[in-house]
Order: sequence, then structure tokens, then C-alpha cells
Amino acid sequence: MAAARPFDLQIKLLMIGDSAVGKTSLLLRYANDTFSSTFITTIGIDFKIKTVDLDNRRVKLQIWDTAGQEQFRTITRSYFRGAQGIVLVYDITDRGTFNSVRSWMAQIADHADAQVNRVLVANKSDNEAERRVSSAEGAALAAEYEVKFLETSAKHDMNVSETFTAIAREVVARIPAEGAQQTRGAQRLSGSSGKKKSSCCG
Repeated sequence: MAAARPFDLQIKLLMIGDSAVGKTSLLLRYANDTFSSTFITTIGIDFKIKTVDLDNRRVKLQIWDTAGQEQFRTITRSYFRGAQGIVLVYDITDRGTFNSVRSWMAQIADHADAQVNRVLVANKSDNEAERRVSSAEGAALAAEYEVKFLETSAKHDMNVSETFTAIAREVVARIPAEGAQQTRGAQRLSGSSGKKKSSCCG
């Protein structure tokens, strides 16, 4: 029996948002199915890889987790270009992080590819007692930017997989041919370098 192909296409996703909104927690829940209540600040940028089956395709997700602190913004912005999907996260218990969404959206417009797919995520929905931003407000802001909106809980594993699946599916729907061509091109370069057409007959 032939071995399965490792993946049909690869896409790059970027997670952005203020510090302590739970970006790393969401990523670790999705990639490793783990959760820790201990807060560890992301220094600069980190990433995880997860390969999933999506609409009859094997898709390799390269998910970059960025630091939210102002001193790392220059590093973060350098990763906007080339990202095919962006997950913008705020914390429902911290209104300031919700108020920052417009600034993050402006940075996407300034630094990311024009056609990049986006999703707005309201994290920590398990902490209803401390909620400071209503679901309706989040949905209205997402509608204003014409992006999908989900409320998540990394702690309770609520809508985590759905978030990454949603943004990945949007990207795959937008660039199916491009992704397949890149993969086939890489395979040709690695396996057929000796088949270049000669310009002479000698």
C-alpha cells in the first residue's frame, strides 16, 4: 500500500491581540490539547504545526503565536506579510483588549496582504462572572469588518478547533490552486532537477 502524502498544501496562520488575552493558551489547546492556568508571556514569536484533514485535503497549518506587548510590535509586524489567515483575539473580561481590536485591524490593513482572511475571537468565555464585553458587541464589531466571530474558552476547550478550522477553511477556499501549485512545484524542484530542457543539442 502506498504511503499517504504528508500534506496537500501548507498555509500560514498568525495569532495577534493584546498581551494576556490567551493566544498561547488557545494555540496549545489546539495543537497539543493542553491547558495551563499559569500565565507565561510570549517573548517575540513562537509557532506550532498541525496537519489536519479539511474538505478532502491534507492541510499543514503553520500557526505563529505573537507577543502582544508594545515592545514586540515591530517583530510581530514583520510576520504579517505572508500570513494567509489571521486570528485576532481579545479577552471578554478585559474591555481594553476589545478596544484594541480596531488598532489591530488597522495594523492588518497596513502590514498584511490585502486578501488575508481574518477571524475575530473572544476568549475566556468560561469566565462569565467577569465578562466586560457582551457577545452582541463582539458580533457587531466582527460584522463591521465582515469577518467571522467566535467566542472561545481555551480552559474548557470551547470553539477552539472550530476557530482554526474556520480560518483554515476560508484560506483553502481562497487559494486552493495556489497552494496546490506551490506543493507540486516544491516536489518537482526536489525530484526532477535533472530534467531541465537543454538549449542546445550537444
